[in-house]
Amino acid sequence: MAPFETCFDLSTIGRTNTGLDVPTIGLVLQGDVEWTIFGGNSMVLVSKNVACLGFVDGGKEPRTAVVIGGHQLEDNLLEFDLVSSKLGFSSSLLLQNGSCSRSDVSENLIAIE
Repeated sequence: MAPFETCFDLSTIGRTNTGLDVPTIGLVLQGDVEWTIFGGNSMVLVSKNVACLGFVDGGKEPRTAVVIGGHQLEDNLLEFDLVSSKLGFSSSLLLQNGSCSRSDVSENLIAIE
């Protein structure tokens, strides 16, 4: 299902509190800090019966190495400190039965430089 290349029949995938029950994706950042992307952020529901891996090939000459989209960021709290050039981020707020609409989640940030 365009623009996605890898899709699955939803009847073959279970569900968890963090979305579809698929392997997690670990992005290793500077300083060996890992950002884990769970099924709710890695899979996109494209129809009633189909979910696709929510990443799109950047083409033969991409402008950047990786672009993290809004779907991957959903239910993760990010805090940008422009003065110190730092990014703080939480793990999926769904792990704590939270969401970005709650205001008491900033205590769970991990800071990287």
